[in-house]
Amino acid sequence: MNVRSVADLGPDERSALFERDAGVEAVRDDVRDIVERVRQEGDVALREFSEEFDGVTVGNLDVSDAAERSYEQIDGETRRAIETAAENIRDFHEAQLPEDWRDEFDGRTLGRRFAPIESAGIYAPGGTAAYPSSVLMGVVPARVAGVEHVAVATPPAEKINPVTLAAIHVADADAVYQVGGAQAIAALAYGTETVTAVDKVVGPGNRWVTAAKAEVRGDVAIDFLAGPSEILVVADETADPELAAADLVAQAEHDEAASVVAVTDDESQADAIAAAVEEQATGREREDVIRAALDGDVSGVLVARSMSEAVLFAEEYAPEHLSILAEDDEELLDRIPSAGSAFLGPYSPVAAGDYASGPNHVLPTGGGARVVGGLSVDTFLRSTTVQRISEDGLADLSDTITTLAEAEGLEAHAESVRKRFEE
Repeated sequence: MNVRSVADLGPDERSALFERDAGVEAVRDDVRDIVERVRQEGDVALREFSEEFDGVTVGNLDVSDAAERSYEQIDGETRRAIETAAENIRDFHEAQLPEDWRDEFDGRTLGRRFAPIESAGIYAPGGTAAYPSSVLMGVVPARVAGVEHVAVATPPAEKINPVTLAAIHVADADAVYQVGGAQAIAALAYGTETVTAVDKVVGPGNRWVTAAKAEVRGDVAIDFLAGPSEILVVADETADPELAAADLVAQAEHDEAASVVAVTDDESQADAIAAAVEEQATGREREDVIRAALDGDVSGVLVARSMSEAVLFAEEYAPEHLSILAEDDEELLDRIPSAGSAFLGPYSPVAAGDYASGPNHVLPTGGGARVVGGLSVDTFLRSTTVQRISEDGLADLSDTITTLAEAEGLEAHAESVRKRFEE
């Protein structure tokens, strides 16, 4: 990996690192055409796009029955792994469930109540790799939230990955559609003869999926727009460079466009991490993908002049995955509030969060962690505030309300209060 100094980064290098263009704009026009065709032609368009983009002739778009069969067919070890991961994810998300509440405030009974959205569509990527873990991360929180109808869309194949289908069964989705890419997002957003339209579409995907989510947003709710996988490792001189490298290589394995970065205040540590990455990348099954990610403009090992400069870089970077391998990891974490998910210490690999520790792995990328968190139970809930005001409580507020209403030129607002106190 390329070793550079944070202080010496040029404008183009900083732009590549901090803007992390997911390539969405390059496909927006094509995606717009795909979405419109699905809206107009329904299942016909889905089947034609499956032939064109996936090279698969699709018969039944709905393959819900295959999920239960796959669960029975996979080996016991894989089945147990799926069930353990699902249980951990469920436990973590159940802890997020908010409680309805009401309290008294000087003649005002005020509160908040929560209810699930009615339906959700989960996109589970396919393509160069299958992601049963993304099924669990999408469906389980929706179920915990109480969503009534949960559907999964995953790319078609001559034989859809049975582990993905088994995960769909364990997570308890209601429907499974073999449709991928932008056309899957359009189908979930607008519905077709086979696919039932949903209230919200969530889940990770490539730039075509992300562009489609951007296109349908407004007609249907989405979680957020996310790009290729990211990791930022913050390491001090005490870190094991082999462990830092292992996490970098693991995330590079996802996608040729993945962003894998380490920052340290120790130059010898930077060289050691870069050397370990080179060694660990060699001979991997997906070495071509890993090498492409490692060689990208959005990846590298950076040397900061101090740990404070490393922290400032990390906060500006706002990574999807933040790994802190440092003696004072908790203190450093307190100084880096912008991260999708944080991993502290030598025994907290990002892969644990990818699969089985419990927190969600559907996370904001491209600096999105500055303003939004990852997928959670909250993603599938809506809230309503509740107010009951007594006569005395309204009397106490009446001058404030009428003064502000009249200041805004909304005379009827003020009158709606005065009306309640007319003789």
